[in-house]
Amino acid sequence: MIVSESISFNYKRKSSLFTDLSIGLDNGIIGLLGKNGAGKSTLLKIFAGLLKPNTGRLEINGYIPFKRNPDYLADMYMVQEEFVLPAVTINYFVKAHKFLYPRFDEEKLHRIFDEFELQNNESLHKLSHGQRKKFLIAFALASNCRLLLLDEPTNGLDIPAKSLFRKILVSSVSEDQSAIISTHQVKDVDTILDEIVVVEQGCIAFQNSTENICRKYGFQTVPSLNALENIMYHEKSPMGYRVIVPALESESAIDLELLFNAIIHKSININ
Repeated sequence: MIVSESISFNYKRKSSLFTDLSIGLDNGIIGLLGKNGAGKSTLLKIFAGLLKPNTGRLEINGYIPFKRNPDYLADMYMVQEEFVLPAVTINYFVKAHKFLYPRFDEEKLHRIFDEFELQNNESLHKLSHGQRKKFLIAFALASNCRLLLLDEPTNGLDIPAKSLFRKILVSSVSEDQSAIISTHQVKDVDTILDEIVVVEQGCIAFQNSTENICRKYGFQTVPSLNALENIMYHEKSPMGYRVIVPALESESAIDLELLFNAIIHKSININ
């Protein structure tokens, strides 16, 4: 459980990135979306305890992250977009780090390795960027930490690996875990999210479960706008128009990119 109230934060000699950010998050796979520079990575670092809010209250699973309590750190794992790994084998890294995480599941790790086609004897520094990213994702999921923070996890992955990432993530995250995925590549995660959060101009511009979104909105591609009523948002597409309308009789799949654009452009009051 993540609870924050009126968080503000700014880097030195820069204007405020967050001014009055309040949010509550439960378990599940959560998409943290926003434009470049909106503060997604910074917010994850605040959750990880790497940065301290200037003002406000933040509590995660009963801990204040920036106090860096060992029990909190043992139950939280962050995969950063930019990372450096030591020049050791995968097997050596696992043996050296798995004991930091009491819920670590080595069998689960090797199942994910098999899916990602990773070998224990491979040297981390000799792997491609995409392979190193897959290793970090595998280790994070095998840690079984209750809080997983994944910053742009699909960057560096090819198309088959992105599909595999979605499959592995859904099968690996249990009901008592929160996996927060920060990304601007919404199409990479649009089918796996339980909740969507959009950060814009230092605040939470939108937060809702995908279940509620499907109940409230319909997403369609139509050849013309003429036959439709109550269009909430639309964009031109090669096949005509992509539109958001009030909920349809039959539930439609969420067009996350279209929803994100509607929220950012503030063309409609989506809440």
